[in-house]
Amino acid sequence: MNDFINELQLKIKRLENEINFKNGLISILSHDSKELFGTFLLLVEELEQKNIDEEVFFNFLPQVKRDAQKNLQTIQDSISWLKTQYGEFKIKPVKIMVTDLFHYLEEKYAAKLKEKNIKFYFKGDQNAFLTSDRILLEYVLDKIFNNAVKYSFQDQDIYLQVITEGDQVVLSIIDSGTGMNEKYLSGIYTYGNPIFLGTSGEKGVGLSLKIVKNFISLLYGNIQIISAENKGTTVSLFLRKFIE
Repeated sequence: MNDFINELQLKIKRLENEINFKNGLISILSHDSKELFGTFLLLVEELEQKNIDEEVFFNFLPQVKRDAQKNLQTIQDSISWLKTQYGEFKIKPVKIMVTDLFHYLEEKYAAKLKEKNIKFYFKGDQNAFLTSDRILLEYVLDKIFNNAVKYSFQDQDIYLQVITEGDQVVLSIIDSGTGMNEKYLSGIYTYGNPIFLGTSGEKGVGLSLKIVKNFISLLYGNIQIISAENKGTTVSLFLRKFIE
């Protein structure tokens, strides 16, 4: 009887989390879409009514572009997550060398790393590997690494560290950037935290880590975030070495 009650409570908890996640997702998409199109339409209307001249209009375009890029990323993130929520989604485990993940991030973020003169290093066993779903794992690391770059200052270092402990592989992305006040850590996966700008004014919607946590659960893993203000952040993924 106790086992039945415990299982029921777990199901209720999972259902509550899913409802909160979906409600939060809808709220973010709705708010950001209104913000983007509202700003753009307001500028066009002001130009049409000759309340502003063309020079002022074009001065606002870089901000409109940044907002559009932010919203496009939100939509792409949402689509990636939604694909895992409908139908019989099944992970497709393949053997992945951790160094391949390092080179994937290194290549994808080459321009941003160069812009901030950030050095990216691999730390750990060069032969370390795991079997996992490549698409989900690359997505997760991409979002974590994007935050590491965003909140790092010029000339700082970022590490991808791998530690193998029996049947478990721990992947950590370590930066020494702005970090986060401890009071925000408990709500990192909720929708109540404020949105922080990156060290070069990069903007985000705070959605990525919420999807990341969901994806990590699909990979039968866990995520841990250790952060201190002005000292940096370490995000660790605890993953099975083998998934059948």
